[in-house]
Amino acid sequence: MLARILTSTGVLALSAGAAAADYSLTILHTNDFHARFEPISKYDSPCSAEDNAAGECFGGTARLITTVAEARARTDNSILVDGGDQFQGTLFYTYYKGAMAAEFMNQLGYDAMTVGNHEFDDGPEVLRGFMDAVDFPILMSNADFSGEELLAGELLKSTIIERDGEQIGLIGLTPQNTDELASPGPNVIFTDPSDAVQAEVDKLTEAGVNKIIVLSHSGYGVDQIVAANTTGVDVIVGGHTNTLLGDMDGAVGPYPTMVGDTAILSAYAYGKFLGELNVTFDDDGVIVEASGQPLLIDGTVAEDAAAVARIAELAVPLDEIRNEVVASAGEAIEGNRDVCRAMECAMGNLVADAMLDRVADQGIQVAFANSGGLRSSIDAGDVTMGEVLTVLPFQNTLSTFFISGQDLLDALENGASQHEEGSGRFPQVAGMTFTVDLSMEPGSRISDAMVGGAAIDPAATYGIVSNNFVRNGGDGYSMFVNADNVYDFGPDLADVVAEYMAAQGDYMPYTDGRIMMK
Repeated sequence: MLARILTSTGVLALSAGAAAADYSLTILHTNDFHARFEPISKYDSPCSAEDNAAGECFGGTARLITTVAEARARTDNSILVDGGDQFQGTLFYTYYKGAMAAEFMNQLGYDAMTVGNHEFDDGPEVLRGFMDAVDFPILMSNADFSGEELLAGELLKSTIIERDGEQIGLIGLTPQNTDELASPGPNVIFTDPSDAVQAEVDKLTEAGVNKIIVLSHSGYGVDQIVAANTTGVDVIVGGHTNTLLGDMDGAVGPYPTMVGDTAILSAYAYGKFLGELNVTFDDDGVIVEASGQPLLIDGTVAEDAAAVARIAELAVPLDEIRNEVVASAGEAIEGNRDVCRAMECAMGNLVADAMLDRVADQGIQVAFANSGGLRSSIDAGDVTMGEVLTVLPFQNTLSTFFISGQDLLDALENGASQHEEGSGRFPQVAGMTFTVDLSMEPGSRISDAMVGGAAIDPAATYGIVSNNFVRNGGDGYSMFVNADNVYDFGPDLADVVAEYMAAQGDYMPYTDGRIMMK
């Protein structure tokens, strides 16, 4: 059990009061922005101009600029940092890659950012272009990238910044399984997060730095492990699991979450919140007080007019594509990650059904989709191509292949193996049914797995359709890598889903019990 030091209000207070020599700092932070430059709906999907004008939208860069400015005005000593995954999620990233994120992050005046797994979606080349464009350091401690010429000598493991006469050490942390989640290439070797952080803490401490902040894109669970397994880390600014901490609805823990002397922060995702921690250190760099909350950026926050105009300008090349109405939905289609990474969900059924429908005449029996590839819900009513692309932003193509029944069973076990962590490997399927028993250990959680109403035969061969990311081993699906009769170059998954919905008329989302949970 991880030790936690908490008060009922989420405020840490380890001393009766701050001494005159104590040092106070406000840490402003974001994470998992995912190219949501425009406002979002309550479903984290695109929000119409009419709803935005009515004050029903959240986030967007123009509101974030206002919120950061107001937060800075409340303190005379602050930093602004990011927990990774600025990349990927809307057409803005598809079209501009990292250039648009760099422009606005520079305008906002970020002090540092860690590398998220999605910063590797288009390989080291796009990450390097982003690094060259920003005015602040990009950090990643837990990887050996010395063999990748685009990153070696440019990407930093840690850095030191100065604020109000004091040095602050910043360390970056990236998911250890980024090679499964993205496309870092063969020359980036990821390592244990705790060991990597401790090594950088030791270097910073030796340099006389006693206030150390980890920018971590490794998830709330890993952050707690790192806090427990290291010494000298004062604050961990989290990301990756889109975790909301605080005392508001939807929060999964206190803000900050204390593990020993380390304060863990996280502010959900998509620019919906700005994290604001007010922390006081004593002369030895130990936290004596820490309090704050993620600030909800809702429709009451004024939009910066210049940013609105600039985003509108950058959106012009995208409008023809994303404003095209391609289908309609009779009800909202649930694609929330908390649902789809835990159980059968309506968006998962839509995507899997569309995949299987497209290739059913090719001897394919089963569609297999990773829930991590589903990035948003869709509102009822007209469905635009922009909404579909927000759900499916990765430009994945359909892959068809043939595997044994045993490999299919192994794939299901992999999909259920990290359920407690909210992993994106959880499968959404069509053409089959199965049961997940979470009381069992990973590797033995699947039962009653059937294809076409018959139990899976381990020795039989089954035709599968998935996306090219999963087929090539993404999200731990290594059993698909050496499949037979592979074709990875089918149509774009977003196009497949849009065309399938259009053919259904007024599409009605549903679940039907194809995945049973125990």
